[in-house]
Amino acid sequence: MNILIINTHLTYAGWSEGKLNLAFMDLAKTFFLERGHEVVETFVERGYNPEEEVEKHLAGDRVILQTPVNWFGAPWIYKKYVDEVFNAGLGTKTLLDGDGRTRNDPSQQYGTGGKMLGKKFMISATWNAPLETFNNPASALFGGKGRDDLFLHITSNYKFCGYDILPDFGVFDIFKNPEISLALEEYKRHLEKHCL
Repeated sequence: MNILIINTHLTYAGWSEGKLNLAFMDLAKTFFLERGHEVVETFVERGYNPEEEVEKHLAGDRVILQTPVNWFGAPWIYKKYVDEVFNAGLGTKTLLDGDGRTRNDPSQQYGTGGKMLGKKFMISATWNAPLETFNNPASALFGGKGRDDLFLHITSNYKFCGYDILPDFGVFDIFKNPEISLALEEYKRHLEKHCL
């Protein structure tokens, strides 16, 4: 199996250096390599070539986004990455061919033009938010909404291209109550259960 891991960390000197996201990325890389799979990586902050990223997506059976959650989403560099890479894949009709609808067949639904059927996408995220704030109707901020709701703008891009969306993984409360070693062990179990 071929794995693409995309690290969308954005450095803020003295505050966010990227070590935590790199630890989870390295764990996933080692996990797959030890099982005989191929792994390629992209560090968005270091730069990329959109056409090469399309090729990585075409070759990858699993795509894992490793991201911090900044202001309730991935850093802005990830949106730029998606715009450039997915537009390149649309332009060459490799990731998708239109939005799925045709004038000849009005029964075709919007969002069914993807060519990445059988491939899977997963988000692994680092959060300052505590886990108990999600899917909690008493939450003052989210009012019962979960991580799937907050990540819809990310997962929809991949679903639009035909990917199946795997359950996300998160490490929570990273500034006030970090339990990183426990989260790394949980991540291994998550990869074993959902990505193999």
